[in-house]
Amino acid sequence: MHEIDWAILMARAQTGDHEAYRRLLKEITPYLRALAAASHRDPRNIEDAVQDVLLSVHSIRHTYDPARPFAPWLVAIAQRRIVDRLRRQGRTHAHETPLMPEHETLTAAETNRAEEAADAASVREAIERLPAGQREAIKLMKLQEMSLNQAATVSGMSIAALKVATHRGLKSLRKMLAGPNSKP
Repeated sequence: MHEIDWAILMARAQTGDHEAYRRLLKEITPYLRALAAASHRDPRNIEDAVQDVLLSVHSIRHTYDPARPFAPWLVAIAQRRIVDRLRRQGRTHAHETPLMPEHETLTAAETNRAEEAADAASVREAIERLPAGQREAIKLMKLQEMSLNQAATVSGMSIAALKVATHRGLKSLRKMLAGPNSKP
């Protein structure tokens, strides 16, 4: 460890030497990574812990006393941040249940076919209940995926009228297909 060099770099960084600060952060990062690796197995958690420590060092760098050794100051910060991360992970993992294949339901595509058919039927029925202009606009623009120009040619409606009819038709469909508990 280059404790004396790091102490000098930190003292310079506190006086506004940006290059010394950049060099300090670059030099302490591998050391912090080794400290984090002692507590974490997942490389992502190690890197996250290192970033937590670096952010803490940055935010409290003004508290470092150049008359005191740098390494104990850094290690104290690192240990606190690493333990904080482990605690957060423990709380998160305590509330999670790992998803196993036996937990999955309706995994095969054919098991969802009846539901999809029912949804398609209700959409078709709702479209048929629309006023004629809206119904035609929805069929041409949304179901047949025609461009505005193509739909205007086929229907004889203007582009502006098609846009309005499509908008109103979609709005009506949303209302018709919304469940009784949905919000307006």
